[in-house]
This record gives sequence, C-alpha cells and structure tokens, in this order.
Amino acid sequence: MELPNTNERVAINTSEKVNNDIQMYIQNSIYFYRRNPQLIEQRLDELDKEWDIERVLETNASSLIVASSALGFIASKKFFFIPFVVGTFLLQHALQGWCPPLPILRRLGYRTTSEIQEEREALQNIIKGIRHVTRN
Repeated sequence: MELPNTNERVAINTSEKVNNDIQMYIQNSIYFYRRNPQLIEQRLDELDKEWDIERVLETNASSLIVASSALGFIASKKFFFIPFVVGTFLLQHALQGWCPPLPILRRLGYRTTSEIQEEREALQNIIKGIRHVTRN
C-alpha cells in the first residue's frame, strides 16, 4: 500500500466541492485584501492563530481519549473501548489522511496547513508588491 503525500493526503480525502469551496475562500480573501491592503497585517495575525485540521483532530481525539479513559477507571471498563477506536481513527488519519470526523470538519471550513500557508504567502506577496512600488 502506497501512502499519500503528506501535503496532499487531506485534500485527496476531501470532496471536490469542499476543496473548491476552500480554494474559493482563499481566492476571495486574496481579492479582498488586495483592495484593502491596510488590513493585511491584521489578517496575517489571524492566520497565525488559525487552527489547522491536524490541530483540531488531535485536540478532539486526545480529549476523547482522556475523558473516556477517566470514565473507564471511574464508571465502567466499557469506556476503555473508546480510546481504542479513537486511536485507530487517528492512526488511519496519520497514514491515509482520512478519518470519520474529517469530512465534517472540512465542511466546517477547517483548512490544512498548506491551505493556510497559501493564503499567507499571497498576502505577503501583496505587501512586498506595495513596498516595491512605494520605493520606486
């Protein structure tokens, strides 16, 4: 079994419509900030704080593992099955780029690091272009 490229694994496991919606969001953002360059620094700060899909998945998975493990000790050993399932899904995501919550989170607009970086670089290029023009 050949594993997908790290930078592409989430996108290839996301519906074409959702990928297109995310790309449209990026393009609309670039269009907006090209016309409002005074707001770019603020947007770059927002991008620094944006949680990528990996961070969201890891946080949700670890929260479920901790909570269900505690319940396994306190309430019922049956709760120990949840960390097993969550760990399996997390492993599947790490290897293949897919896990059950991925489609939902992507539809909610969570982006990959590459997608966030794509917007960041485009905005930084706008700033560089403005600085170049004002120097000349």
